[in-house]
Amino acid sequence: MEPIVLYDIPFRIELDALFRHLRLPSGTDEAADVTRLCGEAESIGRPKALYGLAFVEHKTESTVTVDGVTFNSRVLSVNLDPVHRVFPYIATCGRELEEWADGIADPLERFCAETIKQMVLGKAISAFGRHLDELFNPGATSTMNPGSLADWPLSEQRKLFQLCGDPQARIGVALSPSLLMVPTKSVSGIRFSSETLFENCQLCPRPSCPGRRVPYDAGMFDRRYRQVTATMEPQAAADEVACSECGATLTTDTPEL
Repeated sequence: MEPIVLYDIPFRIELDALFRHLRLPSGTDEAADVTRLCGEAESIGRPKALYGLAFVEHKTESTVTVDGVTFNSRVLSVNLDPVHRVFPYIATCGRELEEWADGIADPLERFCAETIKQMVLGKAISAFGRHLDELFNPGATSTMNPGSLADWPLSEQRKLFQLCGDPQARIGVALSPSLLMVPTKSVSGIRFSSETLFENCQLCPRPSCPGRRVPYDAGMFDRRYRQVTATMEPQAAADEVACSECGATLTTDTPEL
């Protein structure tokens, strides 16, 4: 089906939550600066999301073909074993906020701007989830993201963009030469109905991941995903991966939201 595009998603930045995250007391000069930045972001920001309905056409032990696009991932294949339809998606804070933040020279204000972008991305993801629930009523869902696990590497990002049509033309999200998304505060993935909640974090042993949502389960890969002839290990992903829920680029210096 033609991708569904959510433009100009309305949002407000919760100042109290932002101050808590920044460990910033209200009523200070610094808090006034952050409040000003939030006002600018709310007037400039145009978060967006794109998603579509796609169908699983074929599965092997380690591949899944969705609407003619074949993904290579044992974990994805197992997770989609009982599933016939999926929802590929991309959400972003928007190029408007990316350009705004790029124009801020002060390091502390720039850090605040990046945090604001992350929060706005969260609004886009939430808007996508609400729209999906209202239109398709998928029930409980889980998400997988290319690059979040070694089993589904970042190189698969190109295929997901192919499945989503033309994200750059529709919502302004492009792939860099290193396959990271631009704007940086963007996230892509496949959402699917799932009676058992799956989180990428369950298979990622990264010891100090700032985006971790659930504990690493050291035995989960062997229990559910290992093939008898497989040689892959549940190793950590590349140095930069996208959190499945907030879209954060997970590096050791990325702040947790």
